[in-house]
Amino acid sequence: MAMEPQRLMRLATVASTAVALILITAKGMAWFATDSVSMLSSLIDTSLDLIGSLVTFFAVRQALVPADSDHRFGHGKAEALAGLVQAGFIAASGCALLVAIGERLANPRQVHEESLGLAISALAIGLTLGLVAFQRYVVRRSGSIAIGADMAHYRTDLVATLATGIGLFASGQLDQPLIDSGVAALVAFYLLHGGWLVGRTSLDVLMDRELPNDERRRVLDIVRRDPAVRGVHELRTRSSGLTKFIQLHVVLDPTLTLAVAHTISDRIQASLRQAFPQAEIILHVDGWDDRERR
Repeated sequence: MAMEPQRLMRLATVASTAVALILITAKGMAWFATDSVSMLSSLIDTSLDLIGSLVTFFAVRQALVPADSDHRFGHGKAEALAGLVQAGFIAASGCALLVAIGERLANPRQVHEESLGLAISALAIGLTLGLVAFQRYVVRRSGSIAIGADMAHYRTDLVATLATGIGLFASGQLDQPLIDSGVAALVAFYLLHGGWLVGRTSLDVLMDRELPNDERRRVLDIVRRDPAVRGVHELRTRSSGLTKFIQLHVVLDPTLTLAVAHTISDRIQASLRQAFPQAEIILHVDGWDDRERR
């Protein structure tokens, strides 16, 4: 039996926090042993992953709190706020890493104990791949923005770890410390790009951006399939956490009785809920199109 999206979301936050703690310990030991700036870049990224995972842990629990008298539309935007915070952490880690790279370029040093660094990188890659695969499954089931932002964190961590392993190996084999710094610089710019993507997605939700065009077209197609519908207009959509909000006007025959019009409205809403199970639907019945002269 498939697990509920809410339970999956909670489990994903616990898994990401546990993985971050393991990786911070391992990468901290590796950085201390190797003195590698690319390993430091990976450690910084993972440290901010832990902070982001903790933010997600609390945000998801808040977002799943049912609507109450003070929050009639629920608490779903806590997820978008968490995503925005995580975007800030990702960008901050990229900037901090660029500072560390600048210092290393001014005072280049060769890395040590490359084999230990490579072993830690292999461990980190295995754990992160498993976590990202699980998070992708949770996002597909729930549409969670906070889990998606956390997954973006760990994808950057995966790239950083892969780059670190390559940088350590090449730097040690070729005796060129600048390779280590160059790899770290690539990771830093990748982090900044990831922070921008996560932040933009979170802002879209906070600013009540419309649902994607394919979902809006799907709403219109479902409504227009009903034989009693003469027209549809004023479609407005947005999302908040797991809930999608759909608001629209439907034109029916103006001679219908109120009872018949209400029955048709219920039928249309039932069709929409079948396609969008967790949606809140507000449907206004018109006897004519508001855009036309009466």
